[in-house]
Amino acid sequence: MFIGTCLSSLKLKNPFVLSSGILGISKNFFQQLSPYVGALTTKSIGKRERKGNPNPVVATLNNYGLINCMGLPNPGINYFTQVIREVKSVIDTPLIVSVFGFNMQEYVEVACKAEEAGADAVELNLSCPHTEGVYEFSQNSKLAYETVKNVKSVLKIPVFAKLSPNVTDITEIGLACEKAGADALTAINTIKSMQINVWLKKPVFKNLYGGLSGPAIHPIAVRCIYDLYEKVSIPLIGVGGVTDWLSAVELVLAGASALGVGTAVYLKGVNIFKNLTEGVKKYMETEGFKSFKEMVGYAHKK
Repeated sequence: MFIGTCLSSLKLKNPFVLSSGILGISKNFFQQLSPYVGALTTKSIGKRERKGNPNPVVATLNNYGLINCMGLPNPGINYFTQVIREVKSVIDTPLIVSVFGFNMQEYVEVACKAEEAGADAVELNLSCPHTEGVYEFSQNSKLAYETVKNVKSVLKIPVFAKLSPNVTDITEIGLACEKAGADALTAINTIKSMQINVWLKKPVFKNLYGGLSGPAIHPIAVRCIYDLYEKVSIPLIGVGGVTDWLSAVELVLAGASALGVGTAVYLKGVNIFKNLTEGVKKYMETEGFKSFKEMVGYAHKK
């Protein structure tokens, strides 16, 4: 059974997308994953090299997720353009380059260089909850609108906007991004959180806050995708706690046209994509769905 999907002009052989931030700067890793995913998203890349936050930067929360406080470490776009070219020379899977900036001009500059290097789409990371200066782009609909509009004005490839759940109304930001020309929305980014070491009696992270991901945020992701599907008409990439076929199908029924997988790769390894694809196919056969598209947003039918 074919379970391909589309995100704007991108054609995906299956709906599963490697989410940003999961080992996304290695040509060998991308090449290994390419046969099993519909698309690959890189780590978030900025204008300059960035070391990120001091250790510790990841806390594992038993079986319900992770808190990460990486601080957007990356080699900078000038170095990363060569990585993009190398990756594109060995894969035919769509490559989405995640970009961030500390002002709109940086978003534009990094996105342009990613496109020139061969990116198939860019994802604007408007919403990193543990990096001051980036987080703000997802908190204000006007700022989100202007950022997307500025990038769209100079790029020919699709532009996706990654949204934060740490807002009063995610649909307000989503509508602003759609109005500015976004080709798809990715929802949700991690949830601002923290952990305290009860023996040391102080926060685990020197930066205090991190981003919660994994199964713990899945119901929030479902709610956000459901609400966005009611308001916007562009495709949605559902992210948050996709760990098995059941959680994947739930997001699709809520309105996701594709599914980002991140923490599950960290916890379960790359075989997760094969298991997800097989599980969704079996569900579709059992429930009588003839195409993946038929499932998208099905929970909204009265």
